[in-house]
Amino acid sequence: MENKVNFFDYDRVSLEAFFSSIDEPSYRARQVFQWVHRRKVINLADMTDLSVELRHRLSSLGSFELPKVVEERRSQDGTIKWLTTLWDGNIVETVLIPEVKRNTLCISSQAGCALKCAFCATGRQGFSRNLSTSEIIGQLWLAEEIVSNYRQEQFKLSNIVMMGMGEPLLNYSNVVSAMKIMLDDFAYGLSRRRVTLSTAGVVPGIDLLGSDCPVSLAVSLHAADDNLRSRLVPLNKKYPISVLLNACRRYSKNNLNSTVTFEYILLKDVNDSESDALKLTSLLGDLPSKVNLIPYNQVEGTGFMVPNIDVINKFRMILNDAGIITITRKTRGSDIDAACGQLAGRVDEYSNRQQNKKVPDEKVKISG
Repeated sequence: MENKVNFFDYDRVSLEAFFSSIDEPSYRARQVFQWVHRRKVINLADMTDLSVELRHRLSSLGSFELPKVVEERRSQDGTIKWLTTLWDGNIVETVLIPEVKRNTLCISSQAGCALKCAFCATGRQGFSRNLSTSEIIGQLWLAEEIVSNYRQEQFKLSNIVMMGMGEPLLNYSNVVSAMKIMLDDFAYGLSRRRVTLSTAGVVPGIDLLGSDCPVSLAVSLHAADDNLRSRLVPLNKKYPISVLLNACRRYSKNNLNSTVTFEYILLKDVNDSESDALKLTSLLGDLPSKVNLIPYNQVEGTGFMVPNIDVINKFRMILNDAGIITITRKTRGSDIDAACGQLAGRVDEYSNRQQNKKVPDEKVKISG
């Protein structure tokens, strides 16, 4: 049968609607979700609490298709990076950061990125396309399955960060659908505070997310004034800092005054001065927030350098003294190009001819 569906593209509400459309009770979606996401069973024939007739019928209508892991790289610090190929030849990257008390998975949402942030390897690859829900949630499914096989025991991730390749809010519908699966009690059952979406500042998407799927929000800020931020993050020309921070205030207020995390990559002699730190304290003073300082991870061709440790410590101290919770993020996976800003994958050459086109998404667009 042509045009079979990929059941990995469905969150539970969508899968319930699918079962209703074929005159089956909606609770079948819960059964299938538990087989697929909890037990890691994707062969319909093995889903034994479904009738044989229904299993045959579902097999004629669709299947569970995953991207393929083509390479694994391991860092000396324990970080693991997987290169995953998609059906069209694009390759995206997924990073597992294991720690003593938690395991964090960094997931990609696009093949490439159209935002062209000055310090980031992904944007230098150009933009090819948005990932489907199955290609996003598939990264989580595969990570748990691969590590479980290593350890010969069931492996559970404790935290998910949508901080891989691409701008998640420019693939809004598919990202939200995937995050709903992450949060679903019949799938991964993660709490909202353990799923973090990081954005460069797509303001309409922040407002939508606050009502549709209010997970933890992180914002890639990287500068405390518009002139500098527009150089580092060109999206700032569309959504300047004041507009962005007002969206963050709305997000926090509408979600029980939740804390917004601001990511700030420290670039030597660019945004690392005491004056920059003081400007940042002024910007964030009335907003429930914390700051992650990220010492710059080298990306070939950018011309940026990392500040020395004394400058980093002084910057952090100024923010902490102003009452803003601030940590310096430990660099992980830099020896395998898995650290923040280093993910590049391999984007189809088609993207190089498409970089100036708007990113397609039916709910959130950049215009004008």
